[in-house]
Amino acid sequence: MNKIKYTLNRLKAQFTGPGRNPYVILMAVMLLMMIARNWLYGGTVSIVSAVVDKLLILPGIIIGISLHEFGHAWMSNRLGDPTPKSQGRLTVNPLAHIDVIGFLCLLFAGFGWGVPVEINPRYYKNKRRDEFLVGIAGVTVNLIIALFFAVLLRFMYKAGMLPATYSGGFTITGILFDIVQYIININIVLMIFNLIPVPPLDGFGIATQIFNLERYDWYWRIKSMGIFILLILVMFNVTGMIISPIANAVLTALYNGIVFS
Repeated sequence: MNKIKYTLNRLKAQFTGPGRNPYVILMAVMLLMMIARNWLYGGTVSIVSAVVDKLLILPGIIIGISLHEFGHAWMSNRLGDPTPKSQGRLTVNPLAHIDVIGFLCLLFAGFGWGVPVEINPRYYKNKRRDEFLVGIAGVTVNLIIALFFAVLLRFMYKAGMLPATYSGGFTITGILFDIVQYIININIVLMIFNLIPVPPLDGFGIATQIFNLERYDWYWRIKSMGIFILLILVMFNVTGMIISPIANAVLTALYNGIVFS
C-alpha cells in the first residue's frame, strides 16, 4: 500500500507544485493526442475488444519494463555500485520500476519507459566499459525474455495446444497464447526502441561509451536537448519507421526459427 501511495504521489508531483516536470507534461500532452488520434481513426473497433486487448497486453508491459530496469540495476550493483540497491531498485517488483506516464504511453501509444535507474560511475573500475555494460543490460534482458517466451510458445505449439492456423480467441489456451505472444512482441519493440541512439534512451549511452562521445562539445548540447529531439522523432513517426521494419524482421526470425520451426 505504501508503494502504491508513493507511486501516486510521485505522479502528482510531475504535474503540480515546484517539482513539476515540463518534459513529463509534454509527454502527457503527446499521449493524449495519440489516444485521440487512435480513437478517431480506430472507431470501428468495439470497446469490449479494445479493453480485452489492453488487458492482454498488460503482462508484457509490466514484465518488459520492470525486468529492463532491473537489468540496469543488477549490472550496476554487480560492478560495485551500491546506488540501485540503496534506492530499492534491485528488485523485480514492478512498483519499483513503473513510471505511470511511461506505462500509459506504452499501453496506448506503442512506446514507453520505466523509472530510470540511477547509477554512480565513481564505483566502477573501468568507467567506459562498465557504463557500456550497464547501458546494454536492459535491452539484453528484453531479448532474453523474448527468447524465453518464444521457446515456451514452441512447447505449446509442439504439445498440440494450438492448431497450425491458430490466431487467439476467448479460450484458456487462446488467452494464454495471446499473452505470451504480446510478451514476445512488446519486449522486442522495447529492445529496439531503447537502442535508438537518442538521449535519454539506452542507445545513446551505449554509443557514447563505444565512441567516447563525451570528449566532443556537441555531445553535451545533444544530451541536454535529447528529450525534445525524441519527442519530435516520435510525433513525426520517425521512431515508428525505425522500429517497425527491424521489429518485423526480428519477430519473423523468432517465430520461424523457434516457435514454428
